[in-house]
Amino acid sequence: MKKFSALVLALLMALSLAACGGGGAAPAPSDGGQDGGEAESGGNVSITIFNSKSEIQSQFEEMAEEYSKATGVGVEVYFSSDTVAAHMATRYASNDPYTLAMVDAKDIYSLGPEHAVDMSGEDWVANTNYAVSVGDAVMDFPVCVEARGLMYNADAIEAITGAPFVPSDYATLDAFKGLLETLVAGGMAAPVGIMKEDWSLAGHFLAEVYEEQDDVFGFVDGLYAGTESLADNAKFNALMDYFDVMKQYNYAAASPIAAEREVSEQKLAEGEIAFMFGGNWDWSMINAYDYSEHLGMMPVPQNLDDGANQKLVGGGSKFFFIDSSEYTSDEQRQAAKDFLNWLVFNEDGNKFLTEDCALVPAFSNIAAENLDPLGASVKEYADAGNLIDNYNYLPDDHYSKMGAELQKYLAGQQDRAALAAAIEAYWASTTPVAR
Repeated sequence: MKKFSALVLALLMALSLAACGGGGAAPAPSDGGQDGGEAESGGNVSITIFNSKSEIQSQFEEMAEEYSKATGVGVEVYFSSDTVAAHMATRYASNDPYTLAMVDAKDIYSLGPEHAVDMSGEDWVANTNYAVSVGDAVMDFPVCVEARGLMYNADAIEAITGAPFVPSDYATLDAFKGLLETLVAGGMAAPVGIMKEDWSLAGHFLAEVYEEQDDVFGFVDGLYAGTESLADNAKFNALMDYFDVMKQYNYAAASPIAAEREVSEQKLAEGEIAFMFGGNWDWSMINAYDYSEHLGMMPVPQNLDDGANQKLVGGGSKFFFIDSSEYTSDEQRQAAKDFLNWLVFNEDGNKFLTEDCALVPAFSNIAAENLDPLGASVKEYADAGNLIDNYNYLPDDHYSKMGAELQKYLAGQQDRAALAAAIEAYWASTTPVAR
């Protein structure tokens, strides 16, 4: 995430759209554009796009150039390493908003009413179940469907077991641990990788402790109030039991905080390890290596019978909104709408999402026949209704503060009781996020 520099006036004249390297066709017209014809917003119009998905920044930049050449619309794509909320606050404080900004769901609720265009009248609204509305207004465009769970390399597993790998056979932690022991006995010394990044540990893994509760909002309210005891919580303990097994079989167990994500992704891709917790966004890194043919995603194994070990966690992920302020012109807003229509209704726009950026589409009209293996897994679970909803209201510092606590646990610097106490103390001292 490269921080956006404030050379705005100069940059606004040179915009060149974000994209995954493919699809240089003209954007669809503003009436929905199923014919993929020339956009209304050509000429000298320029727009800026904020991309908050680091793994597709280079693809966005490549496509930006092609899109600009094809349409005459200047587009520049930016990325920031700040939290999305902090970065957007800075942009608006300086009266320098992006034309299109990719944010998280909770940011739509906080920013949308004041800063976003109502897109209820856009044709693509009828093609998705993932748009976020505030009142009667559709405030955003869902970029993709994402889900997380346990990534696996079936080829590496089957090479040792000699039998087809069926993920549902290992839904319980007991069965999963038995498989890991089989892999070790068969020569795979350490079958597991663990990403040490705070967004993975706290933003994705720990979040499942909240998301898999019977009453998610009631549970989080209890954490805020200081009335929830994680030490006594069945879901917390089931997921931490899983995490402990992953720690035991981690290839980087001797120095887990030194493990580099790129190295772990390569080991999974090439079959040196068999499992790693992550999401379908990881394909953007895995596909850079000599990956095995049969990879996929499965639910986190747990010794509970609540059904969570049959589902991934996910849903609509990342949302574009169009700036409504006086600092964005009507022509720029129309150019932004044309670009969004191009993504949904144009074949090259579809390819940009599903093939170039390896995203699972949030729109029913996009066939997505050439998804990568992780994306195909997510689509299979989503189509079957087997996704547990994301919790979209984590405090902005949850990643960093709780990530640090989980890193201590991963490194053996604190036990489960201390981790539970740290999580409880964090929530009890944090201002509740409006929802």
